[in-house]
Amino acid sequence: MSGVDWAPLVELLLLGAALGALPLTLWAARFGALDPRSRLRALGLLTLFLTFDLVVFGAFTRLTDSGLGCPDWPGCYGAASPLGARTDIASAQSASPYGPVTFTKAWIEMVHRYWASAVGFLIVVMAALSWRWRRPELPHPGWSALLLAWVLVQGAFGALTVTWKLYPAVVTLHLAFGLALVALLALYVERLQQRPLALPLHGLWLAVGLALAAQVLLGGWVSTNYAVLACTDFPTCQGQWLPPADFETAFRLARPLGQDGEGGALSLSALTAIHLAHRLGALVLTALLLLLAWRLHAAGRRGWALLLCALLVWQLLSGISNVVLGWPLLAALMHSGGSAALVLAWTVLGARLHAARAGVRPHPLPTPGSAAPMPPLRPHGAER
Repeated sequence: MSGVDWAPLVELLLLGAALGALPLTLWAARFGALDPRSRLRALGLLTLFLTFDLVVFGAFTRLTDSGLGCPDWPGCYGAASPLGARTDIASAQSASPYGPVTFTKAWIEMVHRYWASAVGFLIVVMAALSWRWRRPELPHPGWSALLLAWVLVQGAFGALTVTWKLYPAVVTLHLAFGLALVALLALYVERLQQRPLALPLHGLWLAVGLALAAQVLLGGWVSTNYAVLACTDFPTCQGQWLPPADFETAFRLARPLGQDGEGGALSLSALTAIHLAHRLGALVLTALLLLLAWRLHAAGRRGWALLLCALLVWQLLSGISNVVLGWPLLAALMHSGGSAALVLAWTVLGARLHAARAGVRPHPLPTPGSAAPMPPLRPHGAER
């Protein structure tokens, strides 16, 4: 990409490594005496927790209009932090006090980048340990390679988000790839836990997943196009059940933010169509989730049924609150966090259903207090 200042990239990566080293040190102190499978599981859970939080913080960055707080990438006006860009930020803020560049927004944007770099560092460590501890009971090292590649792609979309000035299709994919990283990390952890769940629900689980993926993309499209307030009432929209809606323009992907792709501004009817599509998707997903929860309850898995129902209620209430309360920041963050939680729950459930179908037997992990010290590692392939 032309015009990108790569000078602060090394500093950004080093800072991310330094930040990632903090939780990594705690992990080593707490789980260093355990066997490789337990250690990788603990590291996977730690990385999953930080990635989940990163997705929510990414929503905070977007919702506070901080995505262009530093309008270049990877640094901030060529510096590794807003401290080194004080003059440029002050000039931009003076010219436009309510514009996209302020000191607060610059720090929010850079904290998001630092956090992402730290998560990337932890995944690099996971990949290195997976290759070092290649054993039959551990996930294939290709899993870690996939996670690492996914982080690199996600970083590229983060760069495009800035350099393409919040292009809606890019921002939506950046959100979707972030949630997919949460799902991949959850699969990695589940592969280490081995907790099969023998229930004939694969077809329904897959249907829920397809509806959830579509709803995540629609929700991202609503947010990145700022279409939440196209309807300020519920269950009607603009006082009507079917207000004017331009679906053709609404889902034209190749267009900059706020434009219709033909040189004009995006119309209210297009924004209305985006909003209504998300509402219709919510109806479909709600029906499928309730059916899945009912089937789980009937099979005696009441904990899973209650979890899915609770997440569904959370999403419905936070989504409605966004509309009737005028898109408050707290409700919007709750909605984004609920989406990530639904993706996480769906992924874990599917992993356990698949494990049972594949004939995986439960393999409990030792607890830190009772586990024997980690045995010495043999050369790669010797245990095979």
